[in-house]
Amino acid sequence: MKRRLILATGNMHKVGEIRSLLADLPIEVLHPAELGNPPHLTETGETFAENALEKALICARATGELSLADDSGLVVDALGGEPGVRSARYAGEGATQDDLIQKLLREMADVPDDERTARFICVLSLAAPHGEVQRWEGRVEGWITREPLGVGGFGYDPVFLYPPERKTFAEMEPPEKNAVSHRGRALAQFREDIPEIIELFDSD
Repeated sequence: MKRRLILATGNMHKVGEIRSLLADLPIEVLHPAELGNPPHLTETGETFAENALEKALICARATGELSLADDSGLVVDALGGEPGVRSARYAGEGATQDDLIQKLLREMADVPDDERTARFICVLSLAAPHGEVQRWEGRVEGWITREPLGVGGFGYDPVFLYPPERKTFAEMEPPEKNAVSHRGRALAQFREDIPEIIELFDSD
């Protein structure tokens, strides 16, 4: 029997990635909208961990079910950690992927090649209606390119170069990216804890 896990996000790209990464597990990953009357998810924290917990708790309390939230973003050293928790809002509300990328490249126009270090960070929070159950974090180091490369992925993937492959995330095939991405690494830790998590489902 598959246990239901509610994914507390409005980003359907993330839903697709997480479903793919957990497809072989006895877990049915559901988006809140699939339950009807989805809760409004907010992000008022100053860290990825705070935002992930906030979204997970909102969803768990609204649905009465175990909920998993992801908060992730791009941290650029030359920009003092920006865009960070504001990654999706870096170019303003409603900004497109191209808007985000172009703003980032403008801000980094004068940054030398050897100072364009950055990392993607992902924090996962699993919550029940009574509070947070567990948390995982994944990160991946890379560099910001001077122009977008590749057509895959989403968000800042076209300008995030992963050095071991000498490709941006947007140039990598989905399984290739998922094996090394910040979200993939956080979910790998989640998978390691599946036996304990299954017990939570059964006792919840």
